[in-house]
Amino acid sequence: MNDKTLTSDLAEGATADAPGEGQAPVAGARRRAARAAAKKNRNRKAAPAGEAPVVAVQPIAPPARLKKRHWGLLASFAALVLLPLVAVIFYLWTLASDQYMSTTGFTVRSQESGGASELLGGLAQFAGGTTASDSDILYEFIQSQEMVEAVDAKIDLRAHYSQPWPDDWAFALWPDATLEDLVWYWQRIVGISYDGGTGLIEVQALAFDPQTARAVASAILSESQDRINALNEQAREDAMRYARDDLDQAIARLKEAREALTRFRTRTRIVDPAADIQGRMGVMNNLQQQLAEALIEYDLLRGTSNDSDPRLTKAQQRIDVIRDRIRIERQTFTSENTDTGAVGEDYPTLIAEFESLNVDLQYAEETYRAALTALQVARDDAARQSRYLATYIKPTLAQEAEYPRRAILAGLAGLFLVLIWSIGALIYYSIRDRS
Repeated sequence: MNDKTLTSDLAEGATADAPGEGQAPVAGARRRAARAAAKKNRNRKAAPAGEAPVVAVQPIAPPARLKKRHWGLLASFAALVLLPLVAVIFYLWTLASDQYMSTTGFTVRSQESGGASELLGGLAQFAGGTTASDSDILYEFIQSQEMVEAVDAKIDLRAHYSQPWPDDWAFALWPDATLEDLVWYWQRIVGISYDGGTGLIEVQALAFDPQTARAVASAILSESQDRINALNEQAREDAMRYARDDLDQAIARLKEAREALTRFRTRTRIVDPAADIQGRMGVMNNLQQQLAEALIEYDLLRGTSNDSDPRLTKAQQRIDVIRDRIRIERQTFTSENTDTGAVGEDYPTLIAEFESLNVDLQYAEETYRAALTALQVARDDAARQSRYLATYIKPTLAQEAEYPRRAILAGLAGLFLVLIWSIGALIYYSIRDRS
């Protein structure tokens, strides 16, 4: 077999295996392989007679064809992705009702209190609590069942939000919904955004017509204002009650101090021990002066008369009487004997007791004045609203429906359907390959 014969055979085989229309790349690859083999055979030497050359030809891959499992995968994609997505799109654009949104924004403000409160060193700060804590309370109150009941009493929520039922079953409320169901549905139609740093609260209410949406937002704003007023009233009442309690305690303490001082004066018959001591010290000083004069007179008489002179005897008697009186007056300061003119108690004890009672009286008087001032300040604060709801966005009236956001919902539905289908297909083929 020569090179020409081999080349012609390969050419015939290539022609026989030549693909039809649509298989040009495969045919071209075959022709190139045949030409390469013919060129290789031409470069070889002629084989001895009787020996046929061995030619190695790689098998050609057959064209790809769709199999049963491929059709099953496409059918599952159509059943699990395309049909549900079409149903979602049909529901959103034909059955879902338009929803209108009303927006309102507010914050809790605290009235600036100056003047007397600052001059009195902050005695008016009885009503504690900051605007941030009030905003936190309001944020939780708007989402509570109490708010739902209050708004439902003003606006019949079931009657309005069950109008599209049962056509729009995804966005409407069923007519026989309980209060718990209404509270759950409230989270869908009312959105709240709260900034804890600034205390700003923004509320968005959805409804099937713009007037109802604004009515719901206005009702939320009104109930929030009432709740802040209730909290404010409670704080004012607490402040007044605390101030009155402090004043009553100060009055009772002042009465007790004055009664104790009165009992002391009644028992000792001394109005002021300090003044009484000063009087007694005046007597002592006078006696000391008289004693000095009597001693001088006695000395003068001794220098001019004899010892038997009766004037010396009388002068000596006067000196002895003055000295006895001085001794008795001194004993009255420390003696408890009332026969000597004492009050029955020693003066150091009386003075200590009087000073203690006097200090208690002064403290009671200062406490009483401070309690009166605090009560006056609390009354001034109660006369005005110290905290109030400041509305920076009044309830708006929508002109066109913004919800439901059909394109976004359809896109999300398609995305999740594709993800679910892909995960299911991967799980199926993983189990199939391992079995």
